[in-house]
Amino acid sequence: MSNVLAFDIDRSSPTPLYFQLAQAIEGAISGGSLPAGSKLENEILLAQRYGLSRPTVRRAVQELVDKGLLVRKRGVGTQVIQPHVRRSVELTSLYDDLAHAGEAPSTEVLSLERLPATASVAEDLELQEGDDVVVLRRLRRSHGEPLALMTNTLPGRFAPTLEELSERGLYQFLRSQGVHLRVAHQRIGARLARAEEARLLEEPPRAALLTMQRTAFDDHGAPVEVGRHLYRASRYDFEATLVGR
Repeated sequence: MSNVLAFDIDRSSPTPLYFQLAQAIEGAISGGSLPAGSKLENEILLAQRYGLSRPTVRRAVQELVDKGLLVRKRGVGTQVIQPHVRRSVELTSLYDDLAHAGEAPSTEVLSLERLPATASVAEDLELQEGDDVVVLRRLRRSHGEPLALMTNTLPGRFAPTLEELSERGLYQFLRSQGVHLRVAHQRIGARLARAEEARLLEEPPRAALLTMQRTAFDDHGAPVEVGRHLYRASRYDFEATLVGR
């Protein structure tokens, strides 16, 4: 069933009619009266209801499709989708960023193991090969929808519990251990999802994923965690401000 939008056109306003309609729809989405998954009335009905031309309605809908708020599905119609999570490229945790943005984060711990460090992990964490490390794999959700699949490795001196990792972010745990994060080396890329990754993230097979590899250092310059994260490209953006010289 399609949702009916309560909206008054102001024909005396200098604001274009298509933009008024787009703003009304966007306001209904952000206000919750058009929640994710709900269907918008088709363009013919919208045009008739508000006395607009079909090209005007089509332009308003396309504006919101381009912004990632609506999606057109063959045989289904136009639906509201969860907006992308936009995250600045800073030394912060995904959990903290989602919580501050009101995105209702939750975490499922898929595994928590104490293992001997491989040669590459030992090099990243400045340990000896075979030293104890803690490897944790988590699925992060926003409003109950999968967003990221995260694998982190910590030096063996840390001992997070399943409860701690489920109820708060990794960086919150590290701060509780007296760790002051100072700097990180990070690399962002992309690749196609493997079968298990697609299943956990509820994406189609071989869907595009954003990748992030990060090594974080404390205020003494010692590495304290190595992260290998996968994000749904359909739901997630990295954002950076670039300054010219």
